[in-house]
Amino acid sequence: MNELVSKGVKRLEWARSHMKVIEKIKNDVKDRGALEGLNISMALHVEAKTGILGLSLREAGAEVTMAGCNPLSTDDSVAQALREEYGMKVYARRGESGEEYYENLNRILERPPNVVIDDGGDLISLVHTERRELLDGIMGGAEETTTGVVRLRAMEQEGELRFPVMSVNDAYMKHLFDNRYGTGQSTMDGIMAATNLQLSGKNFLVAGYGWCGRGIAMRSRGMGARVMVSEVDPIKAVEATMDGFEVLPMVQGIKKADFVVTATGCKDIVSREAVLEAKDGCVLANSGHFNNEISLEALEELSVSIDEVRDDTTAYRMGDGRTLHLLSQGRLVNLAVGQGHPVEIMDMSFALQMLAAEYVVRNRDMSPGVHSIPKELDEYVAEAKLEVDGISIDKLTDEQVRYITDWREGT
Repeated sequence: MNELVSKGVKRLEWARSHMKVIEKIKNDVKDRGALEGLNISMALHVEAKTGILGLSLREAGAEVTMAGCNPLSTDDSVAQALREEYGMKVYARRGESGEEYYENLNRILERPPNVVIDDGGDLISLVHTERRELLDGIMGGAEETTTGVVRLRAMEQEGELRFPVMSVNDAYMKHLFDNRYGTGQSTMDGIMAATNLQLSGKNFLVAGYGWCGRGIAMRSRGMGARVMVSEVDPIKAVEATMDGFEVLPMVQGIKKADFVVTATGCKDIVSREAVLEAKDGCVLANSGHFNNEISLEALEELSVSIDEVRDDTTAYRMGDGRTLHLLSQGRLVNLAVGQGHPVEIMDMSFALQMLAAEYVVRNRDMSPGVHSIPKELDEYVAEAKLEVDGISIDKLTDEQVRYITDWREGT
């Protein structure tokens, strides 16, 4: 076993040893047998936790192929270990070109899938555009992220989505923990690994106050930063204000921000106008999704020189003497630089992915469109998490149940 593969095996087995929820649920799914003999194609960030999801699905009876969903998020040691030591078909490498990226998505479709698991919507979009011959064989899919769900709902509204897709992102056991605590911690990991700069006492601007933005704001404040938030949603802006953060437009906040992190799933959040206003030395990072939240075009057009000053850190020197630092080429800083969300967080999210895959197979009469994770699956994962962590909770008595369900009961 070469050094790269050995490193990947260690990372996979470390993850497996801390993913007790998916281990429990995998055994349940295997016993029910719904995935036996099915082909599952996955486009996810290829790293240790997704590797355990793939292996768990295979151990539950499915044939699994995997590609990356981001050119910079693949852990090559894990990808190689999955291929060589675990015999899984994995088509991904860190730094792949755009052409390679889509070639790899097509390669996981060579064996026609019955279920697709996606992160960002590129795989499902590809099936609906260039690989429509596969549509009739697909029972359904699951989508991991906010960005992907937004794209899928747009497809649904236009009548283009041809099979049911479970919105894993909207499940409580996903967005309450993965998006908030996972993104919060992993974003700090990525920024610190890329820069080795101090966060305490610095001005930190978070763009977007959804669940990911909440987590980033919470963790950066915990690191001692002075945190600002920019938003377009008035309700979320009020929430950020009441959570104790300064709320202001991007072009105002970036004037004093030492760090800016985008977490929106939309494009040009750090626009040309914002680049022109950015504080000298500002560090720009993205924890949303695609590498268009920070305008690369504006950075390139306005700079007089571009230099790699550290691994994963690019300095853009402006004509007026300012220097702005972009992390991981504007791609997901928590995966392109760091190792992604904590293992225990993804244990819950990927348990939901497995249950979502089983659900679309067991409910083949579902209509095409985006479907919510049923409450009982959310609670299934929550109960499994409590069990593996050795946590007990109270239960309502029969009398209490009658009290809260009988409208005739008085106070």
